[in-house]
Amino acid sequence: MKVAALYDIHGNLFALEAALRAARDARVDLVVVGGDVIPGPMPRESLACLTALDVPVRFLHGNGERVVAASLSGGDISEVPEAYRDVIRWTADQLTADQRRAIAGWPPTQELEVAGVGRTLFCHATPRNDREIFTRATPEERLAPVFAGVTASVVVCGHTHMQFDRTVGKLRVVNAGSVGMPFQSPRGAYWLLLDADVQLRRTEYDFEAAAEAIGATTFPQREALAVRYVLNPPSESETVQMYARAELT
Repeated sequence: MKVAALYDIHGNLFALEAALRAARDARVDLVVVGGDVIPGPMPRESLACLTALDVPVRFLHGNGERVVAASLSGGDISEVPEAYRDVIRWTADQLTADQRRAIAGWPPTQELEVAGVGRTLFCHATPRNDREIFTRATPEERLAPVFAGVTASVVVCGHTHMQFDRTVGKLRVVNAGSVGMPFQSPRGAYWLLLDADVQLRRTEYDFEAAAEAIGATTFPQREALAVRYVLNPPSESETVQMYARAELT
C-alpha cells in the first residue's frame, strides 16, 4: 500500500492540488491528511478538494481545526494570540455546515500498517497533543518522554512546517513538512510518500499565480502568507532558531 501524507495545507489550494497531482502520479492507495488543512485563505475549497478525491482519505485534526471548531461552538480560543484570532473567526465563517461537522469529528491520530515501513502512527504535532513543538535539533533526551509508550515503528508528524527524518531511541520520527505554508526553503509543497520506505517529497507549482490568488481573497493574513511563505519562505536555520524558545512548552 502506497500512502501520501499531506500536512499543514493551510488553505493554499494551489499547493494542495499540486501535491495531489504528484500523489496520483505515484499511484497512491491512500491519502492521510495530518491536520491544519485550515485556517488559510481558501479553506472551503481546500476541504472540498480533499473530500472529492477518488482515492480513500483519512483525516486527523490539527490545532487549526480544533481551534476553528472551538470558535464555531463558542468555546475558548485564548491559546491563539490575539493578533491571529481574526484568522480563526474568518476561516470559521467560510465553512459549509457539512465541513463544520466534519472537522469537529476528526480524530487526533491515525495508525496504519504500511508494507515496507511497518506500523505507522500519524499525529499532528506529537503523540501527546496537537501543539507541542520540536525539530530535528531538539535533544533526544528531551523527546524520550514525548514518545514513551508508542508501539509503532514510525511516527509521522507535522505542525512545525519543516521536513525532517530522525530517530528517537529506536523510533523513526518523520516530519511531513507543510504543503501550503513551508517554514523552509526552497519553496514548494512538501509532503511524504510511504511506500517501501518513507520518502521526503517537494512539489513545485505556480507560486506567482498562487500568491496572486491568495492576495485576491479577504483572508486577514493574505499578504504575509503570499509573500513570506509562498514566494519567499524562510530558511530552515531561521525557523529552528525561532522555535528553540518554544520547544516542548
